[in-house]
Amino acid sequence: MPTLTSPPSLTALYARAAATTPLHRGGGDLPDSVYELAPQPIDPGHVAGYARVCGFRYGAVLPPTYLHVLAFGLQVALMSERGFPFPLVGLVHVANSITVHRPVTVDEQVSFTVRAANLRPHPAGTQLDLLSEGAVDGQRVWSGRSTYLRRGGRPPGRPAGPKPGNALEPPAGAVSQVRVPADIGRRYAAVSGDRNPIHLSALSAKLFGFPSAIAHGMWLKARTLAMLEGRLPERFTVDVSFKTPVLLPTTVAIGSTRTGAGWTLDVRGVESGKPHLAGTVSGAS
Repeated sequence: MPTLTSPPSLTALYARAAATTPLHRGGGDLPDSVYELAPQPIDPGHVAGYARVCGFRYGAVLPPTYLHVLAFGLQVALMSERGFPFPLVGLVHVANSITVHRPVTVDEQVSFTVRAANLRPHPAGTQLDLLSEGAVDGQRVWSGRSTYLRRGGRPPGRPAGPKPGNALEPPAGAVSQVRVPADIGRRYAAVSGDRNPIHLSALSAKLFGFPSAIAHGMWLKARTLAMLEGRLPERFTVDVSFKTPVLLPTTVAIGSTRTGAGWTLDVRGVESGKPHLAGTVSGAS
């Protein structure tokens, strides 16, 4: 696909996705499209707003999760293609991996590529990965993998998969409690462009079967990493899986345990004890 010179309009893409039904899909295979975005300048004001919402300090170096926001529009564009096998509405972001190959600063320009890969069965349906890379002057500086689940179509006799952990087990290691306000979905949507209705209000979330709005998984990942700010190496990989939804408002306990050169991450509800996020931070070569 031709290289885009500016990020795609998420408003237009969401409108297209809302009008697309499974009947419009072109089959069961992933498209071989590669979406490219030409080098983009970083907006310091946008970085500052993102850092404020996610709990990072604002400085010359970008937060490790920030480039996901810039790549997200390309991901949505790919998933909105007519040939993409599933409608965007109904895909669940169940896991995310980010590798920081080197720190990126606000005065650099970053180009991106996004492609889909690894369509595979899952006990609850079908999974796929969206692979993103960010580069500066042709050198890879950041990469990400977003894993999505399309529920349904589980083969007969397959188990539904393991339960998401002991609901009463507290997080391990050093623990910090973080209050998650009712409007965090709208605030994160304003800086990320991810305006999925399940995050915006209790009313819109109820249309999709949730009792209240839920926090974005990528906000929770960013807020968790912000707790380790100043203790992360220059190059690292952070892998997380998203467990039960964070119903708003609430308070979460963010646990981190040192494991050699890395960390184990564990985020649970303070009152319910339910697991919301589990992950690891490890050094990257």
